[in-house]
Amino acid sequence: MSVLAQIAQDIEAADLQNIEAAGGAGMAYGLAAIGPGIGIGYLVGQAVQAMARQPESAGQVQTTMFLGIAFTEALALIGFVVFILLKFV
Repeated sequence: MSVLAQIAQDIEAADLQNIEAAGGAGMAYGLAAIGPGIGIGYLVGQAVQAMARQPESAGQVQTTMFLGIAFTEALALIGFVVFILLKFV
């Protein structure tokens, strides 16, 4: 326990602020990734259901599904860019 106490005393205020900022930014990105994750799961589930109901239109549904996944994943990438901007700017 004394080693942890010594480390806690050695941490300066600026280091503590950097640690807190990194933790906050990481949590913000994690929350930003939840929405696209739910959206992609819903999109793929509905596409599989549509392909099961009408197999002859599977090609068109699959193409539309991949476009939807790309647009939804772009939201997660935007969240990552905001995370990087908040962390380093």
